[in-house]
Amino acid sequence: MTASYSAGNIQVLKGLEAVRKRPGMYIGSTGPRGLHHLVYEVVDNSIDEAMAGFCDTITVALEKDDIVRVEDNGRGIPVDMHPTEHVSALELVLTRLHAGGKFDKGSYKVSGGLHGVGVSCVNALSVWLEATVDRDGKKYCQKYAIGVPKSKVEEIGPSDRHGTTIRWKADSSIFTETTTYDFDVLKTRLRELAFLNSGITIIFRDERLETPKEEILKFEGGIVQYVKEMNNHKQSKFYLPAEPIYITGEKDDVITELSFQYNSGFDESINTYVNDINTRDGGTHLEGFKSALTFVLNKALDSNEKLKKRLDKDEKLTGDDVRAGIVVVLSMKVPEPEFEGQTKEKLGNTEVRTIVDALVKEKLTIFFEQNPAVLEKVLEKAIAEATARIAARKAKDASRKKTLSDGFGLPEKLADCSLKDPEQCEVYIVEGDSAGGSAKKGRDPKTQAILPLWGKMLNVEKVRPEKVMNNDKLEPVIASLGAGFGKDFNIEKLRYHKIIIMADADVDGSHIRTLLLTFFFRYMPQLIEHGYVYLAMPPLFRVQLGKKDPVYCYSDAERDAALDAFDEETRKKVDVQRYKGLGEMDGKQLWETTMDPAHRKMRVVTIPDAMAADKIFSVCMGEEVEPRRQFIEENSSYANLDI
Repeated sequence: MTASYSAGNIQVLKGLEAVRKRPGMYIGSTGPRGLHHLVYEVVDNSIDEAMAGFCDTITVALEKDDIVRVEDNGRGIPVDMHPTEHVSALELVLTRLHAGGKFDKGSYKVSGGLHGVGVSCVNALSVWLEATVDRDGKKYCQKYAIGVPKSKVEEIGPSDRHGTTIRWKADSSIFTETTTYDFDVLKTRLRELAFLNSGITIIFRDERLETPKEEILKFEGGIVQYVKEMNNHKQSKFYLPAEPIYITGEKDDVITELSFQYNSGFDESINTYVNDINTRDGGTHLEGFKSALTFVLNKALDSNEKLKKRLDKDEKLTGDDVRAGIVVVLSMKVPEPEFEGQTKEKLGNTEVRTIVDALVKEKLTIFFEQNPAVLEKVLEKAIAEATARIAARKAKDASRKKTLSDGFGLPEKLADCSLKDPEQCEVYIVEGDSAGGSAKKGRDPKTQAILPLWGKMLNVEKVRPEKVMNNDKLEPVIASLGAGFGKDFNIEKLRYHKIIIMADADVDGSHIRTLLLTFFFRYMPQLIEHGYVYLAMPPLFRVQLGKKDPVYCYSDAERDAALDAFDEETRKKVDVQRYKGLGEMDGKQLWETTMDPAHRKMRVVTIPDAMAADKIFSVCMGEEVEPRRQFIEENSSYANLDI
């Protein structure tokens, strides 16, 4: 039977139906990230008013029952009739995907909401939305349900203010995972916006609490203050220069604002923005900055005979050398930005690369001419990096030759799986030889590899990269994964797409997990970004009556529930075993509870905010005791103590 296919089969999605049909295309996902994106879209409209010079205060409030309110003191969305569409401009903005003032350069010179889909998407994905506009001495209101107007725009009284207020409740049939907003996730983005727009005040309120919590985010120091704050948690021995370098300029209506400073560490931390949008994947503005910095410092080194002698004759400073320990904020205002997709995470304008490159070369050269002592210290730091890089390369070459002569180069203790397709393969990194032995007996040898670790591994937060490569505890991990590490990491060569850390549920196991995660975050961050790192969750208890099948419990609550299933008399005969370590389980038990894909419990490791993760690892794993003590005190309420 052939199905008919005619014009009647062609579906046309009208109005905002397309957004509800394919929400991921517009807001990225329908998980927590997409839910929070709704707030960013509405706030971006208010920020655009601020960038245009018409707004200086924005209030974001989380109300009870998962309702959000965003209000600003901008001009207020126009409410008069549109000359060609014959509906109110407010209704047009809230119900048409590509409608808004962003396309009219007379209204907004630059804007973050480039595609004009923002607030209409929020409307489409909400059970209800309410827009209130104060302008021209009057207050107007319009209400919507699932993107459809419930009434015309109504004048509801006089007003002595101006601005727009949007309230909405996200649709739980779209956001099935959760409709509850995370205060800290939103605060991170709002702080970012307050730093990038130094004249603005963002009031962030959590009205869900019995006593509402309020944060006032205002940073007169702008991106210079932002750089200092990011550097403060690095536990650095020095900051170079003492005050961050600040460069700004305008060409062809493109405004560049740049601030950066070095610390004594080895990691680079670069945050780039275009019209306040965080361009996480960089783009042409970042390329312009990187090439200019490398050029200026190499040119300065060529003029310094004393320092030049420290490098081999044919060696030059690389981009990695000159960016080690740098913290950068690069903020662009671009009238016609070309982003890759609606998520806007990479800038494509080729002219921006030229603008940034020329500006940084000119201004940075002048700065270093006026501050020769700073230049000398920056060059010394870059040369130290280059020297370490060259030494590491030689060590790597020697290691490669040794590996080739020794055979396959996989660690002796790795029990590999027989399949070679990374998508089907997983490796368990197991604490201790005894647990490793049980895991080897219990595993599926086709798809599951086992790598036992023994002893405390290196805290990579405190050492140089070349020491990491030659560390006897980390070398087996690097070799087993097969994708290199650091700057040479290539995720295409990764041998397993599930890397599962399996450690005891005690203090030592927790420490090993943290050390491994610190290593992955610093030297193989793509593993975490791709969702390839997992934490195994072995059971804490075995509850068994006689020879019946045991019940494995993963928390005190589960153990209590299992015991409650027995009457009082029978409960006395039940054996409850508390597992103190993985080594107490034999291969069969470990398979049934922790390794069988059909029944195991695992947690995927995600880092939704790289800066927050960077701060946590720097504070918790760094050398300074005081910030660590303060962090533990502030977060002690989140700890689960098992005594």
